[in-house]
Amino acid sequence: MRILLIEDDLKIATFVIKGLKAAGYAVDHAEDGEEGLHMAMTEPYDAAVVDIMLPKKDGLTVIEELRGQGVSTPVIILSAKGSVSDRVNGLQAGGDDYMPKPFAFSELLARIQALLRRAGGHAEPVRLAVGALTLNIATREVTREGRPIDLQPIEFSLLEYLMRNPGRVVSKTMIMEHVWDYNFDPQTNVVEARICRLRDKLDRDFPTKMIQTIRGVGYVLKETS
Repeated sequence: MRILLIEDDLKIATFVIKGLKAAGYAVDHAEDGEEGLHMAMTEPYDAAVVDIMLPKKDGLTVIEELRGQGVSTPVIILSAKGSVSDRVNGLQAGGDDYMPKPFAFSELLARIQALLRRAGGHAEPVRLAVGALTLNIATREVTREGRPIDLQPIEFSLLEYLMRNPGRVVSKTMIMEHVWDYNFDPQTNVVEARICRLRDKLDRDFPTKMIQTIRGVGYVLKETS
């Protein structure tokens, strides 16, 4: 899953980026409102975290312009202003949630996860399942036929993306956009390498293989019979 952070305070931005990446998200960062608006308009994001007090273009204006252009990316507003009227203004501008500063990262992460669930049309899906393969988003546990599978954060994110698209062929570009960040070099073979490692962990102890390569197109996660 890919998150856009628009925050000019580099200390806060570094803190949030580090936490989100550790939780398995790809993160792009913009330091001002104009850059953030451009990125949000031209790149696909699963959610955005937007500060209000930004140089060049304030956060509320960014959100209003996004909504005016039909961009429905879920947005969490960060702001040092925490009054009721400030929260109302933020939500009326098109924000989906509002967090006053200072904040606990664990709460920000929980709110992002809740936004992503709602955006996906799910009430509370903390658990994904494809056949006998299960993934718990909250505990980050993965099992196949009851056997635990230990994954690194990027492998977990990759599997989560595949499990959210079961039976659908996803291209290398689609994977890069949702699992890796904006600075990723598409000329590398890191996607193939990670798929290979994930496939080894997921399929090596089972007679049927769930991750299949569609040559020249991409990859697909198929439920085993």
